[in-house]
Amino acid sequence: MDIMTPRQTDILALARTQGRVLVDDLAARFNVTPQTIRKDLNELCDRRLLQRVHGGAVAGSGVENLGYEARRLIAQDEKRAIGRRAAELVPDSSSLFINIGTTTEEVARALQGRSGLVVITNNINVANLLRPEPHIEVIVAGGVVRRSDGGIVGEAAIDFFNQFMADFAVIGASAIDESGALLDFDYREVRVSQAIMANARHVILVADRGKLERTAPVRIGHISQVHTFVTDVLPSGRLARICREAGVRVEELFPDRATEPEPQD
Repeated sequence: MDIMTPRQTDILALARTQGRVLVDDLAARFNVTPQTIRKDLNELCDRRLLQRVHGGAVAGSGVENLGYEARRLIAQDEKRAIGRRAAELVPDSSSLFINIGTTTEEVARALQGRSGLVVITNNINVANLLRPEPHIEVIVAGGVVRRSDGGIVGEAAIDFFNQFMADFAVIGASAIDESGALLDFDYREVRVSQAIMANARHVILVADRGKLERTAPVRIGHISQVHTFVTDVLPSGRLARICREAGVRVEELFPDRATEPEPQD
């Protein structure tokens, strides 16, 4: 295929704007069958313009992350549910780290109204969400604010987190390999996440199933370093077994969805 069809061009534009496109939504939008849309998506993925995920496709590649606003649009309901559950695991009158990410941002949103928390973060979006809370103290890492997502990274941020020992760390990852490797795109951000994990008594990983369908080049660590993994569904039997053997508590919010098959052409 040398030239994209007009429909494929429109699909690609939608994916780049929204971050993710779904087969059923596209079929209704273009008034074609789901099989036709899946063929379009497969061809776009073959050209490495999109990445296939359950039920659709996402923009981006294995070496460059999606834009922050586009990531906010992906799996919104799942991220909100994950955020609420992770927040429930953090008791009042405790300290916690929160790193950069759209899912960790949902955890912060769910912490609004809580009491006695000390939140230590390199995520400006988290700081803005929790700053007005009268019973939550927010401590923000120093350094340059990354314009793309409001994250603060670099050596100063690493040194900052090494000053603390928090009760909890709430971390996200851009991708999770079936081997259990936690992955991200920016090595500077990864080094900050590693410092966060090393200085927390209990590490909570928050990630939707889409992170198992993506890849990224830089290793944060391994899921065995996590104490609790909160996700919408964990369809990978191999990863579930790794978690079980490592003693990682898995909180699966919608386990029935693991049995939903991807329609075939």
